[in-house]
Amino acid sequence: MARSRTIWVTAALMTATLGAAVVPATAAPAAAPRAAAACPTGWGSLPKTDYTGTLDSVTNARTGRHDCYDRFVVDVPGAAAADIGYFVQYVDRFIADPSGIPIPVTGGAILEVRVNAPAYNPETGASTYPGRFARPLPGVNVTGYSTFRDTKYGGSFEGQTQFGLGVRARLPFRVLPLDGRLVVDVAHSWTATR
Repeated sequence: MARSRTIWVTAALMTATLGAAVVPATAAPAAAPRAAAACPTGWGSLPKTDYTGTLDSVTNARTGRHDCYDRFVVDVPGAAAADIGYFVQYVDRFIADPSGIPIPVTGGAILEVRVNAPAYNPETGASTYPGRFARPLPGVNVTGYSTFRDTKYGGSFEGQTQFGLGVRARLPFRVLPLDGRLVVDVAHSWTATR
């Protein structure tokens, strides 16, 4: 009797083990495909302006890449968002003010960015930004960007600092004055996804 019980238990264990080995495991659910980024829309490509201004000085310009747009930032430490004025528009040629000298900018379109803040100390006249007239922006490399192709410094005159951005095409953009900086985002496309 004990022997038949042992045979029966052994047979049951072998059946369970073989059954588990033969039955395929349930596959884990497949990862959902990555959805396309939902990008903001409605920015447009017409000029955007705010005529306020600040005596706080421009100290830096930088760029960044995002899923839906390329970003250009002008640092104006100490300036409140409400005091950072600007004039941003597409132009046929980037012309330095007040000299009238054209500055070549590479790309399918040129976005001129004027910040109503000097790139010098208003009291001493000493430069606060290391950019050189008609040269690429120092420390900025737009190689591999989706939208940006080139950057140039136009100079600073009578409290306005001028930059030229070469972009792939005339694309929608937005301007965001924030505490201590002005942000210009240029979309990768006109559609709502990247």
